Amino acid sequence: MAVAERVYARALFDAAQNQERLEPVREELAYFVESTRDVPELRALMLNPQLDPRAKVSALEGLLEDADELVRNFVLVVTERGRGGELEDMQREFERLAAAESGQLDVELTTAFELSDEDAARILEQIERASGRSVQATRKVDPSLIGGVVLRAGSQRVDASVRGRLEKLRQELKTRRSASRSSVERTSGKDIDEAST
Repeated sequence: MAVAERVYARALFDAAQNQERLEPVREELAYFVESTRDVPELRALMLNPQLDPRAKVSALEGLLEDADELVRNFVLVVTERGRGGELEDMQREFERLAAAESGQLDVELTTAFELSDEDAARILEQIERASGRSVQATRKVDPSLIGGVVLRAGSQRVDASVRGRLEKLRQELKTRRSASRSSVERTSGKDIDEAST
């Protein structure tokens, strides 16, 4: 993530915290960013580099008329400065700051098949016990994992999937095969040197 995105997110976070409006700002910013993903016209407005930033701001002012004042001003400033395409990353950083402030750990739990709510709750409970923090999870399904789970929390990633274990085993075998081949080549070279003397 670029430094500028962190700076913008931190500025909004500090302003929301100072005004004791962290949760409403968090919710509205997340809603707006989700809307940019779900509404093609809004996404095009935010991402089109050929549109003049002032025209974008003018269009957004009407859309954000009833939005929280901090969120509205933040989106307008970001757009005016030509950084509308970075808004999603800024929102992720804002979310990370807000989660850290509340002692919450945001994780992404990916499994090979859909977990029951009970199974997911058991896994999340283990994470909470290990981390000492409350956990908010996003659940995803990726059949290519074959089995097991992949857990991501910020930049940390734990791969306990069958696919991950198979890949690790494949790498180990490849490394050993290369090491064996080098050893055989060194031995063969030594034999040739000895035979020629």
